[in-house]
Amino acid sequence: MVCDVCHKNNATVHLTEIINNKVVEMHICQICAQVKADELNKHLNISGFLGGLADMVGGLPQERRVLKCPTCGFSYGDFKKKGRLGCGKCYETFRGLLLPLLKKIHSATTHTGKTPTSLDKKVTSQLKVAELHQRLRRTIQLEEYEEAAKLRDRIKELEKKEKKLNSKKNV
Repeated sequence: MVCDVCHKNNATVHLTEIINNKVVEMHICQICAQVKADELNKHLNISGFLGGLADMVGGLPQERRVLKCPTCGFSYGDFKKKGRLGCGKCYETFRGLLLPLLKKIHSATTHTGKTPTSLDKKVTSQLKVAELHQRLRRTIQLEEYEEAAKLRDRIKELEKKEKKLNSKKNV
């Protein structure tokens, strides 16, 4: 298939765009794909987007504006400009400012993704139980008692399985 843009090279990239509620498929070569990517980067500024979200979360008191990471010297203003943090310690330093932003972006402030397969089943189970305990506390605070009962039952079930695993290992 020949590139839809230059009509010279073989198309190796296949794009689907929605323009004015119409689906447009493009088959383009690697060179034209790079040009298209550069165009997109000009129009989409992720750093500016994150900085804008940080502004939307709320104004900062003066002492928070001058807060700097003790490890790398990065300030919250630097994060707003660049859209990224300076080091791992920045997450701890700016925790109070990042949590509302993370909540706005991800609708949560705790990681709920996959865990490494190399992680021991016991450790994975313990992490799951700890997460469920945290959710149980939240649902009780929100007075969602039916959901809390389901979580309580799930915790008991997992703890029972964990005890069985432990007793099998000890035999």
